[in-house]
Amino acid sequence: MTRILIVDDSPTQLNGLSKVLAKNGYDIITADDGEQGVEKAVSEKPDIILMDVVMPNLNGFQATRQITRNPETSHIPVIMLTSKDQETDRVWAERQGASDYLIKPPNESDLLTKIKSIIGS
Repeated sequence: MTRILIVDDSPTQLNGLSKVLAKNGYDIITADDGEQGVEKAVSEKPDIILMDVVMPNLNGFQATRQITRNPETSHIPVIMLTSKDQETDRVWAERQGASDYLIKPPNESDLLTKIKSIIGS
């Protein structure tokens, strides 16, 4: 079963995304901020990560950079999932190693299509 780590400081977002992904057959892991997201990426080795940007402690850009530059986790694709929709944010996400970028709230079919296209299932 494909394991997805959702990193978001909003309980509402975590709950909503978890429900959508679980009903589509994915195993869900959650983290409340970027720091916890980095820790869980290392310990849980998910197949893909959905990463918010604006979070306390370590923001999504910083967490993505740590994940994509760590040899233990660099193989894990990260999709930025954020309300930040400026082109500069997209470019910055790409520079941190993000595989893709989606604006919140994501359309369910778009989210599932992106996940499948990145992990190949």
